[in-house]
Amino acid sequence: MAIRIQHTNDMHGTLTPARFERLRELRQGVDLFFDTGDCIKTGNLGIPLKPEPVWPLLRDLRCTASVLGNRETHVMESAFHAKIAGAEHPVMCGNLHRKDGRFPLPRTLEFDVEGVRVGVLAVMVPMVTERMKTQSLSTYLWDPPIPTAISLAQELRPRVDLLIALTHIGHRQDLELAAKATGIDVILGGHSHSVVQTPVQVGQTYVCQGGSHNRFAGIYEWEGGRLTGHLEPL
Repeated sequence: MAIRIQHTNDMHGTLTPARFERLRELRQGVDLFFDTGDCIKTGNLGIPLKPEPVWPLLRDLRCTASVLGNRETHVMESAFHAKIAGAEHPVMCGNLHRKDGRFPLPRTLEFDVEGVRVGVLAVMVPMVTERMKTQSLSTYLWDPPIPTAISLAQELRPRVDLLIALTHIGHRQDLELAAKATGIDVILGGHSHSVVQTPVQVGQTYVCQGGSHNRFAGIYEWEGGRLTGHLEPL
């Protein structure tokens, strides 16, 4: 059974009507659509005065899930909620937690695609850690993404046929994660704006990233333990 996947990352608020129509056209031929962060226009410390326009567009594209990018986060709880207000798909992050230990967003997902059990985990670049002086000002703290992803993969792997990691940590760290983790089949990355024309295989893991600013969308097919595909210009 082949699973077809569409992927975007680092839109930075540049999803124009023409590019949206192209993404919608591509969406008709795939099973799953993931975004891996920094899709909104508001910057790291900014606070949007109204919901970001990309969220209803991702709804119309039937986004399966996304991971937070640094643009979608904030140290203040009210600002954080304002940034993701309007998102109707699961917005995920496995290494983000409140200081009281609670996780504000889904860390993993599991679902079936025509009899194939799919697992998804998500991690992002740490914005505030326990070691930073600024942690006293933040509602949230971030754990190291690679150890978190490895732990979540170990939890999910026995239950799924295909394990996908949504990451916003940069291509170099994606390659490091692929080398250290066991059981992750596909890493869909973001943050470094790397143009990876075809999937890079590290061991049994395939690493993908699609540049930035809606220049490309990744279109991939998973079948028989192999990921094939390429970046489609928008």
